[in-house]
This record gives sequence, structure tokens and C-alpha cells, in this order.
Amino acid sequence: MKRFALVLALVALVASIAGAQDIKIGGVGPVTGEAATFGISTKNAMIMAIEEWNAKGGIFGGRKAKLIFEDDKGDPAEGATVYTKLIQQDNVVAIVGTVMSKVTLAGAPIAQAAGIPMISPTSTNEKVTLVGDYIFRACFIDPFQGTVGANFAYKDLKAKKAAAIFDIGNDYAKGLAENFKITFEKNAGKGSVVAYEGHPSGVTDFKAQLTKIIAAKPDVLYVSDYYNDVGLIAKQARELGFKGPMVGGDGWDSPELVKIGGTAVENGFFTNHYSPADKRPIVQDFVKKYTAKFGSEPDALAALGYDAMYIMLDAIKRAGSTKGTAIRDALVKANLDTVSGKVTFDANRNPIKSAVIIEMKDGKQVYKTTVSP
Repeated sequence: MKRFALVLALVALVASIAGAQDIKIGGVGPVTGEAATFGISTKNAMIMAIEEWNAKGGIFGGRKAKLIFEDDKGDPAEGATVYTKLIQQDNVVAIVGTVMSKVTLAGAPIAQAAGIPMISPTSTNEKVTLVGDYIFRACFIDPFQGTVGANFAYKDLKAKKAAAIFDIGNDYAKGLAENFKITFEKNAGKGSVVAYEGHPSGVTDFKAQLTKIIAAKPDVLYVSDYYNDVGLIAKQARELGFKGPMVGGDGWDSPELVKIGGTAVENGFFTNHYSPADKRPIVQDFVKKYTAKFGSEPDALAALGYDAMYIMLDAIKRAGSTKGTAIRDALVKANLDTVSGKVTFDANRNPIKSAVIIEMKDGKQVYKTTVSP
């Protein structure tokens, strides 16, 4: 009987030791819903990043990372639910997520309150990291992206008058549009944004807003929405007679954009975080591995998902600990070459990095230029 009890104790001890080997990392993204392609790209890249770290021996002390990924469906309420689950039930030590700013703003306060370090791959709304000192991001923020778009429209496209259309229920879209307007009017003068039209979330008919916009005769149209709306807006704008260039943000970055918008998205330009045409070895290695593994070229969402996971795993390794405070402090000191550029963090835990301009030409994304902060 004693021998049997000893065996049971040894089995329990081995199981405990084995279980301790895994460091649980939460992942969050919309793999269903309005931004599903974004979530799928980031999830794929997170998986690849963790597999690479584990193949090299894990994070520290032979301990490997285990990704527990949850679908937030692009919905803030669902986001809050899965953040709570990851922290309270799964006991993750950190979270990489999520994609959409409106959902991140629902999840970030939960991570902050629990002292769980979190890095969003792609949430560009400037309010995100202001939630607290455990909240970081891997992407540039809306003021920078909106500013770059406005400067490009004014200086490169030579636009003197601009218009903007945006989703009033999307913090990301509103943030870009607001900062585009501020910067464009700073360049071209007060009132040079001749139309500024919001639309409700979930609609597919934008002709009422576009009719007002086209009547104002802008030289350029800024469309800060996600790809699914952008494709429809572009088609309807062209049908109504708008022939000028359109400019937008990284929400355009999806293979679905051309499928939805067709030739209407030609003469379109958008700010982005990386280009697969970048010749840096780290970029080309990532593109090659991702394409081989998933059968398609990685978009910027994939690049940022990969970078965000690498930044988090690197911080945990340097911390040599799974304690939230230690990981947070290591993140603050990050200095890492990533696919989307060299990353260090400013005082608000936003990365200091460059942006690229992508042109839609002949149904493809073509690298235009790089803009430094």
C-alpha cells in the first residue's frame, strides 16, 4: 500500500513538473466576423512564432510556450469575455491581442486590472496604451497613420481639397479620419476638408454619404474603414462619378479588398506597417516561411502578429520570470529588430517605427515609399 502511494506521489510530481514546462500565452483575434481575415493572419503568425521559439529550446529554462487562442468575433463584449477567460480560467501569463481597437479597448482594462502584460499587434487607436502600464502595442498609432496619409495626399498627390468617409462605430476608423482632417487642414488650410461623412456600422449602402462628398468636389477621398467597407465604398464612389485617388489606412490590407472592390480600388493608396517587397533578410525569411506554411503571402496583420509574439516572448526570456511585473519591465526595455522594423517603446508604450505607402495597381499591392516617424 505504501509502495502504491509512493508511485502515485511520483506520478503526480512528474505531471506537475511536466505541466510547469509550459508557459501559457493568451492570443486574441477575430477569426470570424467583419475582420476575419485579419484575425486569421495574426493567429497564423502567432502560431508560427511560438513554434520557432519552441524549436529553439523554448523561452527559458527549457520551458516552452503554449498558445491559447480565443476568437473575439470582432465584438467588444465577446472580447471582454475571452480576456476574462484567458486570465481567470486559463491562467495565462501574458496576452498578445487583439486586432481591432474597439475590442482591444474592451479587453485592455481587464488585463491591466489583473496585472497581465498585453501587447496588441494592430490596434492603432491612441487610447489603447493609455489604459495602463501593462498595455503595449506593436503597431504605430492613428495620429501617425492619419498624418502620413494626409501628408501623402497633399504633398505627393498634390490634392488641395479632401473629403473623408468613416465608420462612426469604429474607434480605429474615427481615429484615422480625425487625424487625417487635422493634418490635411494644417497643410492646405482651414476648410480644405470639404466633406466629412460618418456612416453607421454594418451598412452596405454608402451612396447618401458619397453623394454629399462628390458634390463638394474633393481632389482626394480618405476612406479609413476596413477592407470590406472600403471595397464597397470604392465601387459606389466610382459608380457615382468620383475619379480621383483614394487614400486609407492599414485596414485596407486584405486580399479580399480587390475581390470586393475590383478595379474601383485602382488609384488607391494606403499606409501600412510593412511590405513583403522589403529586401531586408528578416522580411524575406518571414515571407518565405509563412508562405510555405500557410500557402499565401503574409499581409501586414501577419507581420505584426508575428512581431508582437516575438516581442512578448523576448521580454519573458529577458525577464527570466512569468511574473507580470517582471515581464512588463522587460517589455519597456525592448530593443528588437522585427519584420516591421526596429522596435523600441516610447513613454506611452507605443513603438517608434516607420510606415510604408502601398499603391493598388493592376489588382496588386505595390510598394510606393517608406515614411519615417
